[in-house]
Amino acid sequence: MLEKALRGNKSYFAWIGFLLILVGMGFGFYLRQLGFGLGVTGMSRDVSWGLYIGQFTFLVGVAASAVMLVLPYYLHNYKVFGKITILGEFLAVAAVTMCLSFIVVDLGRPDRAFNVLLYPTPNSVLFWDMVVLNGYLFLNIFVGWTVLEAEAKSVPPPKWIKPFIYLSIPWAVSIHTVTAFLYAGLPGRGFWLSAIMAPRFLGSAFAAGPALLILICLFLRKYTKFDAGWEAIQSLAKIVTYAMILSVFFVLCELFTVFYSQIPEHMYHFLYLFVGLHGHTGMMPWMWASTILAAIALIVLINPKTRNSPGTLAIGCAAVFFSLWIEKGITLVITGYIPSPLETITEYHPTLTEIGIVVGVWALGFLIMSVLYKVALTVKTESA
Repeated sequence: MLEKALRGNKSYFAWIGFLLILVGMGFGFYLRQLGFGLGVTGMSRDVSWGLYIGQFTFLVGVAASAVMLVLPYYLHNYKVFGKITILGEFLAVAAVTMCLSFIVVDLGRPDRAFNVLLYPTPNSVLFWDMVVLNGYLFLNIFVGWTVLEAEAKSVPPPKWIKPFIYLSIPWAVSIHTVTAFLYAGLPGRGFWLSAIMAPRFLGSAFAAGPALLILICLFLRKYTKFDAGWEAIQSLAKIVTYAMILSVFFVLCELFTVFYSQIPEHMYHFLYLFVGLHGHTGMMPWMWASTILAAIALIVLINPKTRNSPGTLAIGCAAVFFSLWIEKGITLVITGYIPSPLETITEYHPTLTEIGIVVGVWALGFLIMSVLYKVALTVKTESA
């Protein structure tokens, strides 16, 4: 069925060409990093995780959010999601591919990735993160392609695929839970040392991923012949609304615990985020931007009138996506290092090389998603 991705209009091929250029530019920056080492990035001994791991953390959530379509459609027979479940699964494929790519570029030496396979350590959370991410990628490719192939032949999906579908539901939760444990299991980092880190991750995941999918559905509805159905979009919008409320609530719980207990090493990180610390304010503009976007999102999505309008719904979903991208993709990771356990402050600023690689990886993800969506939409249009 991949040949269907080779057919399209000028706009489609212009988009693919644009993404290929960005991927090529990103690869060029990566070759520079590969030659000179991670010294060309803004990371240091004090801040050893930066923009790469931040994007990885955020995108794991986007990938996990596919369960919000798979679970109602396959487990509860919610037929409204019939047209867009495949879009959620293919979005997960693109997101997990980006996650793995960000891990590779963060390693500095990509050959070190094989150490996880050559010297497996089941007592390490990183080992299990590798297992769940690759397993989830396989499940979404296998399930999505098998179901789509059956639809192209106008036959029901084979019965043997159902166990894989049901397995993908808890597996989706596991990928973000294990990622959260990477942070929550580090006792020396007070900002991450929280029992609700995993619920926070899942809450933001179930808001950001469906929000992106709604934006994609609205775009396809306007510029292509594919219509996901307004009822499906509204159902997703309600999921985004409740998940965003939970995400904000969990952050407020963290703030109460930190400032009511007055534990200094926990307070410093949040003070650095919101008001700066000892004159250092690197993350403050980002955190306030995330906060303002979250407030806009809640105002738009909680109100039924604005949520039911395509224009304002798009604004609300964009606010959700970028608010959580800032929170999980930038501030969460970097602030965990500032200040250090020795109370030193080393601010982090990504270099042009890092930004170029990040843009290239995102372009790779959108390229994969565009090709898979072209196949899926062609099949659905032809079988309609």
